[in-house]
Amino acid sequence: MPFVQRRYAHYFIAVLAGLFFALLGRFTFASELLNQGGGLLMLGFLVLIPLGLGAVTEHFAPSADVKGFAFLWRPWLASILFMVTAFVFHLEGFICLLIISPLYVVMSLLGAAFYRILTRNRPGPNGRRSTFIVAGFALLPFVAAPLESQFAAPDDFRRVENTILINAPVEAVWHNIIRVPAISAQDLGPSLIDKIGFPRPVEATLSFEGVGGVRHATFERGVEFIETVDVWEPLRRISFSIVPNTATIPPTTFDEHVTVGGRFFDVLRGTYELQPAGPGQTRLILYSQQRLSTRLNPYAGLWTDYVMSEIQARILRVVAKRSEAEAAQATSASGIVSGRH
Repeated sequence: MPFVQRRYAHYFIAVLAGLFFALLGRFTFASELLNQGGGLLMLGFLVLIPLGLGAVTEHFAPSADVKGFAFLWRPWLASILFMVTAFVFHLEGFICLLIISPLYVVMSLLGAAFYRILTRNRPGPNGRRSTFIVAGFALLPFVAAPLESQFAAPDDFRRVENTILINAPVEAVWHNIIRVPAISAQDLGPSLIDKIGFPRPVEATLSFEGVGGVRHATFERGVEFIETVDVWEPLRRISFSIVPNTATIPPTTFDEHVTVGGRFFDVLRGTYELQPAGPGQTRLILYSQQRLSTRLNPYAGLWTDYVMSEIQARILRVVAKRSEAEAAQATSASGIVSGRH
């Protein structure tokens, strides 16, 4: 039996054509020529290449296969095959591929649909019109790239906020936020961000209490942030600037496009606020400010907001658990003393 049966050969060629086009786009946009303009985070690569992938895949598909929406599986398969190839050959990190994969799948499907609409009367590779149309889809990313590279990516300053209600007095909560002793994986519990490769928080130290104090917030795999306190309101609020300690972060921890403190993303500030919420209760609020500098900030922000919110929520749960345990222990000890008297 031949490797690919003859009746499926056209489908095989179509998917491989889409894969080849995506790989060509990947190497072109990752080149030094376009890297300064944004490289793989340019709209040409994130939007126009998958559009072209869909059109190219559809162009090489059998012209007779025009029934319904069944044609959509080809660009979908070519997009997934591109992601798998990029991961297997270490062309991109898993986190980056996960982020761009929904965009690639959707845009490639649109590319295939647009190609179908524009060549409705002459589908397939035989018509001159369809050849011109697929050439337009294929050339557009590379023609537009030099123009796009002349414009800087906009900065988007985003705030992510998490809140938790803790059954412990303000004093117990304050004690557990200014310094955070070692956190185990059991303390944090499972999370999707662990599975996709983000390092877990480990601990936070403080050089001294007050404005000017320096916190060292460490994460797994050598990730460390230097946090300088510039607002110190005991039992009410602590706020600090955040600078990644690039000397301790191995280059293999993050992909270039998601490196904290890089040209595309940075975490700038963090703040804890404590609010009395009733007898023996405290409302703890943690919010941070990030800088996002991509050409698709609204889309990229969905991912960065999710990751930051998940990190903050896990830290708040650890603080809550420890504060409530200390409060319960203090109440128990107080009851024993009272009983003795």
